[in-house]
Parts: sequence; C-alpha cells; structure tokens
Amino acid sequence: MSDVEYIKSLLKPYPDFPKKGVNFLDIFPLFRNPVAVETLVTHLLHHIFSVTTFNSPSKKIDVIVGLDARGFLLGPLIALRLGAAFVPVRKRGKLPGECVQATYEKEYGTDVFEMQADVIAPGQTVVVIDDLIATGGSAAAAGELVAKQGGTLLEYLFIIELTFLKGADKLGAPVYSMVKVEE
Repeated sequence: MSDVEYIKSLLKPYPDFPKKGVNFLDIFPLFRNPVAVETLVTHLLHHIFSVTTFNSPSKKIDVIVGLDARGFLLGPLIALRLGAAFVPVRKRGKLPGECVQATYEKEYGTDVFEMQADVIAPGQTVVVIDDLIATGGSAAAAGELVAKQGGTLLEYLFIIELTFLKGADKLGAPVYSMVKVEE
C-alpha cells in the first residue's frame, strides 16, 4: 500500500457534517497512530526535499506557515525537521503585538486572518501548510500575509484537496495535496 493510500484509509468520513450535503473527512484518526503521523510527515518531507527546495533559489525553506488550527499540528513537525521557523496564522484578535491582516471569503461571509508583524524577513522562503484546501480562501489569505511581509511563497501543502471546488486555482503558488477528493 502506498503512503497516500495508507493515509487515505485512515481518514474517517462523516456524512452531512458540518451541514447536510457535506462529506467531512476527519484527519484526527491519523494522530492517534504514530506510524501514520510519521508516514504523513515523511511523505511531505520527501516532497519538499525532492520538489519544493529544488525550486527554491536558496535550495532551502526558511519558514513554515501553519493555518489556524490544524496547520498547527503538522507545521511545527515539518519546520523542526527542516531546521526552519514556524509561524502561525490565526483568526483576528488571537495574537499579541502588532499584526498584519488579510480578509478572506467564507461560504457564509468574511473572516480575517492575522500574522505577527516582522516574523518573516523580506526574501525568506516560505511554505504554507494546512490540513485541507476547499475553496482556497483561507490559504490565499495566508499567502497574502506572507507577501505583505516580503516573503517568497514557494508552495502550499495540504493533506486533503477538494479538487471539485477548484481552490488551488485561487492561489499564487504551486499546490501539493496528498489526497485528492474529486466529488
């Protein structure tokens, strides 16, 4: 069984959650299994070392940006293995000090993401990580925050991509997703 098949087999579907017609895939069963977590991290690192860093001018990743809140599960693990910094992106009002903001569209309105100011130096290479890409709004907002700080966004990494929503089309950098859901 391939890494992707293994990870996909551990995702737990919840039909009609959080609302009717949505088939939610839960990533939390992965985190109850140390082998699954290691498989996930190793798979993403292999992609980063074989593809992402190859396209980096410096041949390294300086910063991993994790989106609130599931990006906080993988982001620090990946950053630690890369010797990179980890920077969280949080919802408005959750971070202390001066922050930069980006507004994004949600299915029922808008929301605001924030990143502390001056946590990414101009020219630093950045990868954004989250569990899922659906419509791409929150990931695009994270990319906007990286750009406001002068970072060079190399790629977005996701465990799951809902390809039928075409969220990757909204992003200004390459996207890598382990599990692609077509419908």
